[in-house]
This record gives sequence, structure tokens and C-alpha cells, in this order.
Amino acid sequence: MKSIPEFLKRKAAGVPITMVTCYEAATAKILNETSVDALLVGDSCAMVVHGFESTLQATLEMIEAHTAATRRGAPDKVIIADMPFLSYRGSRDGSIQAVARLMRAGANAVKVERCRGNTELISDLVEAGVPVMGHLGMTPQSVNEFGGFKMQAKGDAEAQTLLDEALELEEAGCFSIVLECIPGQVGEKVTDALAIPTIGIGSGPDVSGQVLVLNDLLGMDATFSPPFARRYMDADQMISRAVEGYCEDVRESEYPKEGEYRP
Repeated sequence: MKSIPEFLKRKAAGVPITMVTCYEAATAKILNETSVDALLVGDSCAMVVHGFESTLQATLEMIEAHTAATRRGAPDKVIIADMPFLSYRGSRDGSIQAVARLMRAGANAVKVERCRGNTELISDLVEAGVPVMGHLGMTPQSVNEFGGFKMQAKGDAEAQTLLDEALELEEAGCFSIVLECIPGQVGEKVTDALAIPTIGIGSGPDVSGQVLVLNDLLGMDATFSPPFARRYMDADQMISRAVEGYCEDVRESEYPKEGEYRP
């Protein structure tokens, strides 16, 4: 996938979309050579990279820097940048300037959490040529309102509200919507009701594509393992073994050897 319009083509063709998070150039360079369709510079960087307990600590400057680094490493990928907490709920001019900074940093699109109160801004951005991805369900920036990172839309009324909001986001011009931590049947219902694709995370298989935090799928942290995040390798153990091997070689004067330094 090379462009935003391909999202809609994938939905129409029934070809699943793949997306992972990325925050810096070294990893982006690796991902640029894979078949993954899109990279999300998520506000999850506040937790994954900076060690905070939620995404609320992500700032515009933080996302801007990570977006620029990711673009330098992955010149060929579609990159979507998260709008951080409250960066799109101030003045219209302030919100648009925040979006402009992320687009100039290298994003092809921005992602905005929730629907209520955001549709007018989304429409304005789309009219100005900025592709916007929506995000419904367990929206991490609402963690305090939800009382934690909990599954959403479990009841009939909540599921209907989510469906109604998804249709509103589509009407506002979103090219895709992330559905996070909702029951699989709700994800399927919303996906079937929309012309635009849905990207699921913890929302079942019957969506248009999937997104995962790269560190989760690599198995970078054994203490954090949400049930929907399949570990495709044990990178934490592999990195630990590599570093211990290096430490042992240094202590035993096995590193560096001839050919690994200049006489």
C-alpha cells in the first residue's frame, strides 16, 4: 500500500489491511522493507517509549518528533500520526496548526479519537486535504472517563451508539476508523455498515484490517501481554541473551578480536 486511497480499495476488494505502530527511524527502516501496509505513530509512544502509565502524557512535540523520525526511516510507507490528548479540542486555528505540524513532519494522515464534538473539525480537515482516521471503542485518551483500559460497547445501547458514531465519522469524511477493544460481533456489525474500512485491535476478526503495537507483537515486555496481542517472537529474551553474550565476551577478553578493530 502506497497511499491513503488504497484503504478504500482494500475494503472493496476484501483484502485485509495491516498496520503496526512505529516511533523511530531504526525500526521504521526495517518495516519499510516489509509488506506491512501502514505505520501508526501512536500516542502509545508515551507508554512504550517514554514509560508513562497512559497516553495522556503524549505531547504534540513528542508525536511530531516521532513522526519525523519514522518518516526518515520509512520513506515508502503510509504513515498516520495520532493527534495527542486535547490537541484537537482547543481553538479551530490551534487544532489546524497542530495538524499542520504533524503533516509537515511526514504524516500522510492524522488519527482523532472519539466522535462527539469532533465531526466539524474532521470535516474542515478533510475539506482542506488532510486525510483523517477515526478511533472508537476503548479510546485510550478517555481512560479516566472509562475507569481504566476496559472493553467498550458490551451492551446493546452502547453498541448502537458506537455504530451511530461510526456512521457520523464516515459522513464527516474519515477514510477509516480504528475499533479498539469492542466485542467481535459489534466490530463485524460496524464494519458491514460502513463503506470505509475498519481497523481492529482487540475487536475480533471480522473487520477490514488489524493494528498492533509493534513492541507487543515482538514480545518486548513479558510483564505486559493483553490477550489480543499475539507475540510473534520473544524479543525481550533475545535482546537479553545478546547483551549477556557481549558482556561475557568483554569480561573474558573475547571481544574485540583481530579484524574488529584497527591495529
